[in-house]
Amino acid sequence: MGVAEVYIAEEKHLKYVNTILETIEMAAKIRGTGIAKRSPEYIESKIREGKSIIALDGERFAGYCYIETWQDKAFVANSGLIVVEDYRGQGLARSIKKKAFELSRSRYPNAKIFGLTTGLAVMKINSDLGYRPVTFSELTDDEAFWKGCQSCVNYDILQRTNRKHCLCTGMLFDPAKVQPANGTPVVQPEEKKSRWTQFLDHLKKRSKVFQLLSIG
Repeated sequence: MGVAEVYIAEEKHLKYVNTILETIEMAAKIRGTGIAKRSPEYIESKIREGKSIIALDGERFAGYCYIETWQDKAFVANSGLIVVEDYRGQGLARSIKKKAFELSRSRYPNAKIFGLTTGLAVMKINSDLGYRPVTFSELTDDEAFWKGCQSCVNYDILQRTNRKHCLCTGMLFDPAKVQPANGTPVVQPEEKKSRWTQFLDHLKKRSKVFQLLSIG
């Protein structure tokens, strides 16, 4: 096993569609939480449109992520992040997320970038990129996006709370709040540490909310 490289997927990568879908399904089962199920046609379209990030070790598939616009391109979601088990712990997820973030900023510089995740590691990566935790009301109100949550095992929580809460944390990057020089937030190490500590406090508060929801 070598080191995987990260690319913007092209049509030559269409041969990995089934592998991508199988890896997404396996990851969802292991996590016990939802990754929105997608059809082969959907993943194919993301690759053809240049909206997919793929990681390869030579010809061996190692990871994937895609971007999609919502609400007339006012929002961009980075979704479907997966890393094959053999390539975890190498910083590959961070590289894929960074590439997806750069692609989103390049193609849709004025759009707000967001994601939903239950993974602490992904939350940390997002935080380092300049995302902040937000309520779902600050994310897109495009019904087509939220319909994708129906395949999640926790969809009933989203329904019961009128789409205000779920096990996922919503995170948002607002381009209006970045430095114009290079398009990314300027964060000092001490500030980054403080922000991450605040974020962990936020998660603790959320966990108390969901303890109450589970009782109800």
